[in-house]
Amino acid sequence: VQTCALPIWSSDDSVAVLRRALPDATVIARDDNGGFAAGANTGIRHTDADVVVLLNNDAVPAPGFVAALRDHLAHAGPEVAAVTGRIVLAGRWTGLPAGVEPAPGQRVLRDNDGRRWTPSADGEVRLNSTGVRVDRDGNGMDRDWFAPVDRVADVDVFGFSGGASALRRTALDDVGLLDESLFMYYEDTELAWRLRRRGWRVEHAADAVVEHDHSASSGVQSDLFVFRNARNRIVVALWHAPWPTVARASVRTLVRGLRGLASGRTRREARLVLTAFADVAGTLPVHLARRLRETRRASVPRRRVDPGA
Repeated sequence: VQTCALPIWSSDDSVAVLRRALPDATVIARDDNGGFAAGANTGIRHTDADVVVLLNNDAVPAPGFVAALRDHLAHAGPEVAAVTGRIVLAGRWTGLPAGVEPAPGQRVLRDNDGRRWTPSADGEVRLNSTGVRVDRDGNGMDRDWFAPVDRVADVDVFGFSGGASALRRTALDDVGLLDESLFMYYEDTELAWRLRRRGWRVEHAADAVVEHDHSASSGVQSDLFVFRNARNRIVVALWHAPWPTVARASVRTLVRGLRGLASGRTRREARLVLTAFADVAGTLPVHLARRLRETRRASVPRRRVDPGA
């Protein structure tokens, strides 16, 4: 087992606190906040371990988390590039009845059916993720989002979650590290596309468990989240997905922004979405060039990759 590396950028005393609390860890202080990918890559570059583990700062691993990931990779086939853990939502959650509005300031998350859930002491424990998948509109999403905590997930999955996973060094040497130009969101999905198109696979380890305080760092309605999520969805589709997916991702983003402006209730979010769309359109030649490079590097055609797995 190799000493862990903790890359961090902070404007407070977090670096000093971590160094005191974790004397056996290598704490790497970055000069700037380069986003999730830059932080993770900094840690990866400062170790020569055969397996690297990614863990979000707002996730708490259960005992045996790292060992479970390591052992799964040790027994998996050599074509398995990554193992993604079982991420459980922190706290307990209760579904709001239809027609009931949350109180002002009350935290709310939506499941894949649109039902709203709010924290509750007598609620249910729910899943956050058992891996990553991509739908036909280019939306990257957590598999089993808000499913019951005892849901049994398939071992095979399209992509890993950057919040709780392990990756083989040989796979990273083959396809490269996380893409730092994305800054935040879709970095794991983008890397999963590169791995899949080079013939690598991703698996889920149900016994590698973490508890995750979802979006504790940025919030699901923050300007950063809305802009980066909308922008990076189109960008990653442009780089990797079939053209019909690119078209649907672009059109849905544009329509979402225009409808938001027209409704008047979500104008701030709509402006951010349209800004993201304009950002991608204004740099389209760059993204098309990247698509061509990815096509040349790939050994598996796009049509043979199932991102919805």
